[in-house]
Amino acid sequence: MKMGNLIIIGGAEDKTGECLILKSFVNLSGASEANIVIITTATEKSVESGGQYKSLFTGLGAGKVSFLDINTRDDAESEQNARLIAEATGIFFTGGDQLRITSILGGTKVYEVLHHAYKSGAVVAGTSAGASAMSRTMIVDGNDNDPARKCTLKMAPGLGLLDMALIDQHFHQRGRIGRLLCGVAENPSILGIGIDEDTAVRVFPDDHFEVIGSNSVTVVDGRDIKSSNVSELMPDENLAITNVVLHVLPAGYGYDMANRKVIRVEEKQWK
Repeated sequence: MKMGNLIIIGGAEDKTGECLILKSFVNLSGASEANIVIITTATEKSVESGGQYKSLFTGLGAGKVSFLDINTRDDAESEQNARLIAEATGIFFTGGDQLRITSILGGTKVYEVLHHAYKSGAVVAGTSAGASAMSRTMIVDGNDNDPARKCTLKMAPGLGLLDMALIDQHFHQRGRIGRLLCGVAENPSILGIGIDEDTAVRVFPDDHFEVIGSNSVTVVDGRDIKSSNVSELMPDENLAITNVVLHVLPAGYGYDMANRKVIRVEEKQWK
């Protein structure tokens, strides 16, 4: 089977101008031949959110667009919902609350079909909460605009589509570097990826990603951390961490997650 592509969006993507990120998702999903399914589980305003993205994707040239209001675990066990996802070439998760996504979908028919669709080549995208849920471990809550402090970060299992990283969104706009550093200090083997608003990463099957959008992506690599105090006593004290590596990458750059290397790429629309 051919692994698909992920498009992980930091939230507040352009919806009124060039719509570069959303257009890229539509094109990767097949453009006029696309069959896009929008999953609104993260939000309690499913009709409003789903209708907005349906209109946007249709206006950007998608052949077929529908949205699924999967609001309960019974909905997530529905054969009809599972079939619609299985047939999709593009699957899009809206923003809201990422814990709703995992607690409602986890272990259900929809969850299983989602993974199968991704492994078979479907494009899976998520914005804001939908972005955080992509990784195997996700950030649920933490302090914004605050120094890095121990015991202030809450994490939970995510959808598990991305194994090697911890995602944070609305990154620079909400001052989330401290909480991402805490996440990497607790799990030095994984990468911290902070995605700004109106910015996305496309993750390719070979575990490299490319940046698209108007802002930047911050990569926190803790593999060579020399020491930290994250596991010591005294909760809520300032985090100490040494020898962490940080990269800030705008469009035109990418990152090889397997080999931990920054790469240069052509600035282009994804096709």
